[in-house]
Amino acid sequence: MEHTRVGAFEWERGSPETFTGTVWSTPMSRSPERTVTAIGVMFGPGARTFWHSHPDGQVLYVASGSGRVGNVDGKFVEIAAGDVVYTPAGESHWHGATSSSYLMHISITTGGATVWEPRAVTDEEYNGGAS
Repeated sequence: MEHTRVGAFEWERGSPETFTGTVWSTPMSRSPERTVTAIGVMFGPGARTFWHSHPDGQVLYVASGSGRVGNVDGKFVEIAAGDVVYTPAGESHWHGATSSSYLMHISITTGGATVWEPRAVTDEEYNGGAS
């Protein structure tokens, strides 16, 4: 058993090559086989990921705050503390905080690394416009 106290997590600033705005993340999974990846991610108001997908899909658990998750259909859903979002394998999507709230979620994935697209989510996409 391994127990990590909240103050022991090492939060790193999100890269401007994969995030818009202020984002911090920390790995939470400790499995030596890396069969499951769990990452805590904190988004400042208006911050969001770039477009990306996951080989085996992704589960997001919203720990606090409120945000949005959007896909290539140009639509998004509003998310809040306690919500769970599942994105299927290979589906291009994005997620982040609303413009007036922080968002803390836990991302759980299997099957390998996130596949980042080299394009940011535009303000129009973020606000529910065309992709």
